[in-house]
Order: sequence, then structure tokens, then C-alpha cells
Amino acid sequence: MRKIEAKTFVQQRFSEYYQQHSPNINPPSSLLNREFAFLLFKERMMIRHKGAREPEDLQSLLRTIVPSDVYYSSAHYEKPEEEMESKGWLGADLVFDIDADHIATPCGKKHDTWACTKCGTAGRGPPPEQCPNCSGQKFNDTSWPCEICLETTKRENMKLIDVLTNDFGFATHEMTVGFSGHRGYHVHIESDIVQSLDQIARREIVDYLVGIGFEPKLHGLEEGVNAGLDEAGWRGRVARGTYEFLLNSNSQQLEETGLSKGVANSILAQRNSILKEWKDKTTLRIKGVGPESWKRIMQKAVETQTVQIDTVVTTDIHRLIRLADTLHGKTGLKKVIVPISDIEGFDPLKSAVAFKGGAVTLIVSEAPEFRLGDGRYGPFKNAEVELPTAAALFLLCKGAAKLKETN
Repeated sequence: MRKIEAKTFVQQRFSEYYQQHSPNINPPSSLLNREFAFLLFKERMMIRHKGAREPEDLQSLLRTIVPSDVYYSSAHYEKPEEEMESKGWLGADLVFDIDADHIATPCGKKHDTWACTKCGTAGRGPPPEQCPNCSGQKFNDTSWPCEICLETTKRENMKLIDVLTNDFGFATHEMTVGFSGHRGYHVHIESDIVQSLDQIARREIVDYLVGIGFEPKLHGLEEGVNAGLDEAGWRGRVARGTYEFLLNSNSQQLEETGLSKGVANSILAQRNSILKEWKDKTTLRIKGVGPESWKRIMQKAVETQTVQIDTVVTTDIHRLIRLADTLHGKTGLKKVIVPISDIEGFDPLKSAVAFKGGAVTLIVSEAPEFRLGDGRYGPFKNAEVELPTAAALFLLCKGAAKLKETN
């Protein structure tokens, strides 16, 4: 019997991809000032401080190293190949990362799993702070991209672009949006105005996006909402968030915000007149809804209008970010640049598929149902299956399967 290790097989397929497609993988702007980093298959270690003078240099590195993941620096350096303290920081792009790992989606409890490295106790959903059995704090966790969490991150991405354009004044041509190849999106701004921003300035941008320290009174929002639905900034966002909350919530959802049953019923009884009146006025009052109830309603509105980003990524002025059109080691999918005008209709599970044709026979330990391209697969548990190459690589990258031994 001939046995091929899953990692070796995946690396061979990645090698084929880079041999064929590296000429089409474009380097980032300011190539001479970027650091590149490569995560290796074998040791799972990262090679850093690499530079490239020409696109062909980078493409050659991809074919030679055959990494599981490829990154470049959001920062610009005088000497990108030096150690960090000697690089000579020149500035940094402004980057945002929206990932389902940082968003509480209902699908996570169905397809994500964790296991304690100390005692083996396992569960579904995100890993706990400590193991309920042995109090250990280290876990092996597996997260899967599905249509629900990918749609959630897409909506957050669209919300981010809306804030960046309408509140911060960035033009869409200054932004690059990319599907990460796993469970989220990157937004990259290279405008000259952001290059010199330090960590404190970037933290201020983050705080604005996530609503840290938001105080309604400082924005002229007292009891009730005295802001128009089309106003700019957080005043308008609170107004729109309140409108959507009152429009779509049922009694249970209203009560879950801390409103009494009486207040919830009062809102529902007046809902149609409230929403009709609001279109003509900028001040909203609701009979039976007092200051504390309004405070809870506006807090809910703020929550719906915040953008759920990975805050550490944006404040890091030395951040590495995944290179477009390279493969993601956890899925075998590629990072895809998405025109902003096409985001709403973008299907990552089609557009990011890098491997076409072929079939592979696997022994799958356990995997949830998933879609790639037009095909749906699984769920699997201790199953022998023949799958298209892209779907097989997806499971092998997730560590959920092994290759069937051949004669």
C-alpha cells in the first residue's frame, strides 16, 4: 500500500498552483519598500524579512518556497529585509480585517468545534475561556466558513465601507477590498493621508467604528431621538439604527433589550404611526417610553451600527496582510480582490475556488455540510468519499480528512 501524507499532497497541489499562476500574482504597490513573509508547510514556521526588487523576484519566491500562506507588510520601510529595529519605518497603509471569528454568528455553534489540549474535552462553538473539565486554557479549535457567516462578514464589510466613505471622506478608488480566502474580508487604504498615522490616531479611528465611549448626549441625542434619518455621522446612524430596530423587532426582542412588557407593547401599538411620523420630523417621542427606556433603545441602535472589526489589525503599524491571489493554508481557497461595486453580489465560495477538475478519494473523520462552487458536500463522519480536488483540499487543509491509501 502506498501512503501519501495529507500535508505533502496539499503542498504538491499548492506547488502546481504557483508554478502555473505566479506570473499573474501582482505584487503590492511600493514593492521595494515592502517586507514579505511566508508560512512554511513543514515546520509551520514563518520566514520573514524578505524583499523583492521586481515582480519576478516575488513570483520566483512563491515557486521556490511553496508556502502555505503569503503575507506582505502594510508598512513601508527603507530597508524591508533588515530586522525590525533597523528597517526604517516610513509609514503604513490603513488596514481593516473583518472575520467571522470575531462575530457571534448562530452558525458557529453548528459547525465550529474545539478540544482541550490538556484533557481532550471537546465542544461546539468558540472555545471557552477555560476547559469546563480541567480548567485548561489551551484548545485546538476548527472554524468552518459557511454561507451564513460569510454573508454576515460581507454585510459588516459593506457597513465599514459606508462609514469610511460617508463619515471619513475616503473615496472608493482609495480602497482595496479582498475576500481573505477563509471567513472574512480585508479593506486596505493606501491614501497618502493615512501613511503617517501613529497607533494612537489609528485607535481613534477604531473607537469611532466600534462605538467606544459613545455618549448620546454629546451628539445632541437626549430623550427620544432628535436626529434625521439622513443625517451624517453617529447622529444619523443612531437615528437609522433606532428606526430599523423599531421597524423589525417583535415583543420578545424589545424585552430582551431590557424594556418592560408594558413599554414593548406601547411601542408595538404605536409602531406604524411612529415610523410614518419620523419620515417628516427629526424629533421622535413615543407615548409611554421614558428616559431609561430610550437609553436602552439607543444603546441597541448603537450596537447595530458599530462595525465589528479586528481592532488589533488596524492599530498595528507593522501589520502583515495576506497577498492577493495567493492561497489560504486553512482552506486551499485564494484571496480575491473584489470591486466595491460588485460586493453585494459577490460569492466567495465560487470566486475564490483555485483548483478546477480532478477528483480525490478521502477518508473523512468529521466535517459539516459545506458548499464550494456549485457543489454541496457532507456532512461526513468516518466516511470514504471521492470529491473534486477543491473540496478535497478544503477538507485536508482543515485537518478533517486523510488520503485513502493506494496500491
